[in-house]
Amino acid sequence: MKRRIAIAAALAATLLGAAACGGSDDSGANDTSAQALDGTGKTIKVWLMVDAQSSWKEVVEDANARFTAATKANVQVEYQQWANHLTKLDATLAGSDVPDVVELGNTEMPKYVFSGAFAELDKSRFENSATWLKGLSGPCELDSKTYCVPYYAGARVLIYRTDLFEAAGIKPPTSYAELTAAADSLKAKNGSNAKFAAFYMPGAYWYAAMSWVYGEGGQIAKKDGDKWAGTLSEPTAQAGLQKWADLVKKYSSGDVTKDENDQAAIFAQGQSAMFYGNGWEAGAAQEQRKDPNDPNSALVATKVKGKVASAPMPGIPSFLGGSDLGVTAKSQNQALAAEWIKYFTDAKAQEALLAKGVLPNATSLLDKAAAVKGNEATALAAKSSWFVPMAEKWADVEKAGVLQQALRDIVTGKKTVAEAAQWADAEITKTLNG
Repeated sequence: MKRRIAIAAALAATLLGAAACGGSDDSGANDTSAQALDGTGKTIKVWLMVDAQSSWKEVVEDANARFTAATKANVQVEYQQWANHLTKLDATLAGSDVPDVVELGNTEMPKYVFSGAFAELDKSRFENSATWLKGLSGPCELDSKTYCVPYYAGARVLIYRTDLFEAAGIKPPTSYAELTAAADSLKAKNGSNAKFAAFYMPGAYWYAAMSWVYGEGGQIAKKDGDKWAGTLSEPTAQAGLQKWADLVKKYSSGDVTKDENDQAAIFAQGQSAMFYGNGWEAGAAQEQRKDPNDPNSALVATKVKGKVASAPMPGIPSFLGGSDLGVTAKSQNQALAAEWIKYFTDAKAQEALLAKGVLPNATSLLDKAAAVKGNEATALAAKSSWFVPMAEKWADVEKAGVLQQALRDIVTGKKTVAEAAQWADAEITKTLNG
């Protein structure tokens, strides 16, 4: 899921606190000021994902140059592929020759934070850290300590057909009541088409369903003492599930057991008026690969080319995906590594990233991001976001498809919302405490 978010954002300065630097061989390791760091003769190794290489390599190079000028240390950047980066990282961390800085997706980071793979950082040293997006900062926090730095984010928004809205005489909704009213108008206007979906919503789209849960004040799970418990059976969570299920049953069409992976391609067929997707999916719906199985094949215009726009989803917080940066616990250059992150995520770097059309990592900067054409909806959506439970074994819940199964049971009528929520809570509780 993480890599489907093809947007980015950045910033915030960071240095290691004295405790984290105690094992470093950097001179001045217990003094975190830039002036105290002398990296003469040293080279830090940085692992970034390929997105930085293809989309904003000059931002990386500028940060490297400023870092080297300040510390006299050099930087070796190695760009990683999403398909195998975790396997490669696991193998590398098992040895002693490790990268000093590593980028990970925010849903990937918790596993490594819990396992002790990253060194503690002093959050107070980070620019804008007081307003970091919770969806990025949550995976970095454990026992009131910080282990990584938010790097970039992506938010989900309402994506809609401008021509169908115009024909129905409606405008983008600004409240949930307006959203359902718009769906009613679109359904009435296009009701002769049995395949038409006023709002296309896959039934196993758990990122969407949980957004409805959080929108009603619910949550997936919570920790009480040292034990986790699933909380989808709580009234607020059930209200969110019911609200989401009502939308699916009334306005969607097609196979309700599907997930969201091909929703942009389905929307591109011209049979839907709205869907809930990542900002980049508005573009993906308008241009698809000539050969869907060949990522290098030519892009061709779809039936909805030039007829698509996006807006924040009213009343629904967005799941926030993105990346974080951490300093490895085995790094022999921890203070220098943290100093490099400072330069790569400072205000100067952020301005450059914003010019690329990406989102910042702090709510205090979203207004500036919204001023960049194409970022308006996602920037507004990112102001209200949520993230998965910060549990050591959350990845196992995802792997088991617990939420997807519960949602399929609801939309197919196999179980009531209450029954599906109770089942999911039992599975989540068992898995998180296993």
